Amino acid sequence: MSDPIGLISGANKPNAIPFQGGQRGLQGSEQGPSFKSLFMDNLTQVNALQADAGKAAEDLMTGKRDDLEGVIAATEKADTAFKMLQAMRNQVMEAYEEVKQMRV
Repeated sequence: MSDPIGLISGANKPNAIPFQGGQRGLQGSEQGPSFKSLFMDNLTQVNALQADAGKAAEDLMTGKRDDLEGVIAATEKADTAFKMLQAMRNQVMEAYEEVKQMRV
């Protein structure tokens, strides 16, 4: 395997990426959760925050709740979480488009 910028093979360099070769590095005992499970967990959390914000706004309008600050905080929290999820999705889509343009 060629290393045009010297990041893989130079293990003693500060920006070096450790490389075990083949698939051995991917099948170690220190595997974390998959990207799909992390993404689905985040999606579930964002959905729950949006549902809580909607319920809080509904309760405020029907008179079951009288703390406007709490409703605003819940709405802002849900909005921020959604924007973060959307930014992550956009970066994944950009990476996919970049990989799709690669020549083999």
